[in-house]
Amino acid sequence: MPARLHGDSARFSFRLSDDTEFPKADIEALWCPWRVEYFEQEKSNPHFLSDAARASDDVAHLVLTRRKNAFLMMNRYPYAVGHLMAVPYRKTGDAASLGENEVIELWNLAIHGQTLLRAAMKAQGFNVGLNLGQCAGAGVPDHLHLHIVPRWNGDTNFMPVLSGTRLLSESLQSLYEKLMTTQRRLAAAEGPRT
Repeated sequence: MPARLHGDSARFSFRLSDDTEFPKADIEALWCPWRVEYFEQEKSNPHFLSDAARASDDVAHLVLTRRKNAFLMMNRYPYAVGHLMAVPYRKTGDAASLGENEVIELWNLAIHGQTLLRAAMKAQGFNVGLNLGQCAGAGVPDHLHLHIVPRWNGDTNFMPVLSGTRLLSESLQSLYEKLMTTQRRLAAAEGPRT
């Protein structure tokens, strides 16, 4: 009897019939040693954006760039490898409360983030946007942040659909170092900022 998928469109489970053996010889092992970082973490800090805004240790908070009104950081809880966020220093969940300079800096940081991800990771496209309010998916509803998520042709796969799992192919620290190196290289090629 063939294997069958059971469940609704949101969650599937794979069940082999009773007379079918699990195909061990046909399954490849997926070795993900960097995932230990995730399992060893303490519970997520709901104030990580405010903490990063006030921090002086950018490496510990994965901050890539600081401007006067906003900063660019890696997402500690990414949707995909290279997921960045442009964040205003001022804590607000209401986009209408942002000043003109904050809005301009957020979008300039989003553009800067895309430049970094194209250069460092060969990103081919991006999802860029805001999740405003908890019902809209905001993980930190009282401190808005602009998501910059890199994409590649063919980057979707079965893992999120069948198991609710995303595979992240590079550790946060390794990618942080790569993005900082790329940022320094791009700044040197560009010359002094005016």
